Amino acid sequence: MTKTSRMRWQHILPWIVSAGLLIYVFNVATDWDRLRAATEQANLPLFLTFTIADRAAFFVVWALLQAAALRRFVAQVPVHSIIAIRGGSELLRAVSNPLSDGAFFLGLSQLTGGRLEAVLAAALVPTICHFLVLALQMTLALPFLPGSFDANRDVFVTVGITWLVVLGLAIGVRLSATDSTRIPGARRVRRWLERFPLREIRPFFFGFLALTIFDVVIQGLASRAFGVEIAWTALTARIPLLYLALVIPSLGNFGTRELAWAGLFSEFGSRDALIAYAFAVNSVFLILNVSIGILFLKRALELLGEVRRARKTGSPTPAPLLRDPADG
Repeated sequence: MTKTSRMRWQHILPWIVSAGLLIYVFNVATDWDRLRAATEQANLPLFLTFTIADRAAFFVVWALLQAAALRRFVAQVPVHSIIAIRGGSELLRAVSNPLSDGAFFLGLSQLTGGRLEAVLAAALVPTICHFLVLALQMTLALPFLPGSFDANRDVFVTVGITWLVVLGLAIGVRLSATDSTRIPGARRVRRWLERFPLREIRPFFFGFLALTIFDVVIQGLASRAFGVEIAWTALTARIPLLYLALVIPSLGNFGTRELAWAGLFSEFGSRDALIAYAFAVNSVFLILNVSIGILFLKRALELLGEVRRARKTGSPTPAPLLRDPADG
């Protein structure tokens, strides 16, 4: 398959997946009369308040922590510039998460003079910390889940696989320090990881820890406001599985979120109520993503335009690279 063909499929795959899932969810697996009845218990003002707070918190925390990673490990780029680039890319999140993230990292690359390390720092440091926090979240929730192993097989299996991956990577990096070990690329990975000592990573870990606690609380409140009461332990254990499902390419997560939410929390309400709640969340998120994107897009494009013009004319870069952290 040629590069052009792969890129074409990357653009249309989310539309195909979402179309198929939405047709299944709303034309095969859903009774519309029961779906409308499931929304009658919803307290819409409270639901909207909690859902908007959830999306706003994710945008702010991710933007600030990605800015902190970039400034701490690569270059002193102004925080407001990073937030503008992140905000402008949110417009594409209405289409798909990978497309939005790709636009954000492309903007960061241009902002920092094409430095790959800027993209790696802003992408990997927060992502790895968030991944570890979610793994810890599921692990701590395991003893409190009602039911047997069979009733919670998905959580137990995911936790086991997650920590095996973490352990395997840790062993590989550790072995790369020995002269007798020959793991292709391991030394290069280790040298890159050594740029991020644990004392420098700690604030990112605690930042995502606070975000995950807030996320569980706010999603629990939002679902209750919608008339769907889900146990707090189940939310803690299975929200990470929801995020894992959302990795599937889809148009604004429509179809994927509804099926995942209905499957993960089936014992806490009717299928129609769970699907209605997930669809309402997706709809609010879609409006917020478009709104955030429109709010920041103009500034993001102006900023990148200034950087490109400065490079063409050979004049100093307007703002992005003020100081490299290695310069002290």
